[in-house]
Amino acid sequence: MSAEIIILLLAATVQSGTPILYATLGEIVTEKVGILNLGVEGMMMVGALAGFIAALYTGQATLAFLVGGLAGGLLAALHGLVCIGFQGNQVVSGLALTILGTGLADYLGTPFVGQKVTGFSAVPLPLLADIPGLGPVFFNQDPLVYGSYLIVPLLWLFFRNTKWGLRLRSVGEYPEAALAAGVSVHLYRWAGVIGGGFLVGLGGAYLSLAYTHLWTSGMSAGRGWIAVALVIFAFWRPERALIGAYLFGGIMAFQLRLQAMGTHIPSSLLLMLPYGLTVLVLVLSSRKGTRAQSPAALGINIEPAE
Repeated sequence: MSAEIIILLLAATVQSGTPILYATLGEIVTEKVGILNLGVEGMMMVGALAGFIAALYTGQATLAFLVGGLAGGLLAALHGLVCIGFQGNQVVSGLALTILGTGLADYLGTPFVGQKVTGFSAVPLPLLADIPGLGPVFFNQDPLVYGSYLIVPLLWLFFRNTKWGLRLRSVGEYPEAALAAGVSVHLYRWAGVIGGGFLVGLGGAYLSLAYTHLWTSGMSAGRGWIAVALVIFAFWRPERALIGAYLFGGIMAFQLRLQAMGTHIPSSLLLMLPYGLTVLVLVLSSRKGTRAQSPAALGINIEPAE
């Protein structure tokens, strides 16, 4: 392949990986407080539809992006109600959330199938976009991609260097000790679930507002499940999530490029590539003692007396 094609492929990798990155970061925040949410796929679909409808009727792309995040946070709050409020099974609730979110988005989105919105387009950053090689790949993207660059280090700093981040982590690691230290376990779990859902919703909104600029059924196409797997691959660390998201984004961009080039490989096999890689990542990660890296109270319902 020529250098120009490689640059285009790498730029598509960043764009394809961005919605997965938002969703993975959201799930990391949720699991840091000890709540497992398998409803990422459903939250992405609801976020994508809410953002699309908001952009269609208001013409305000930034507002629509935030609406998508709010929709994801609202659906996540339902998971919080079941798991934090009523001490329900986290796995069952998450699966139900995926079914609810995807079904609701497909049903309510039917009248909008095929319609387009303006959304976000590439905005080259002055000087940075002219850097040979790296510039066209990383700095000739839409504003939401640039936003994802900032969220990763901000989350890293939040978890390590802020009072609220350390408390949030303590709730997922040692909730009894956190309670003894005067930390509201109940409140921080709610904040983690809703905040994580907000980021997942942003990932969904990216799909309809920047990646495709239109609405179609099944838009998330399994990206939510990939995000859940990437949390394990990333060892619950935002900086590793960035690497993993671009890895999967690269596979998606590569298989699309191969199809466009008219390869003789069956399209069904090409479409399997990202999900086959998901399974491989889970297998390899499990061999490195991933469970020891996860928050100690992950998946455990704890309702302390406060």
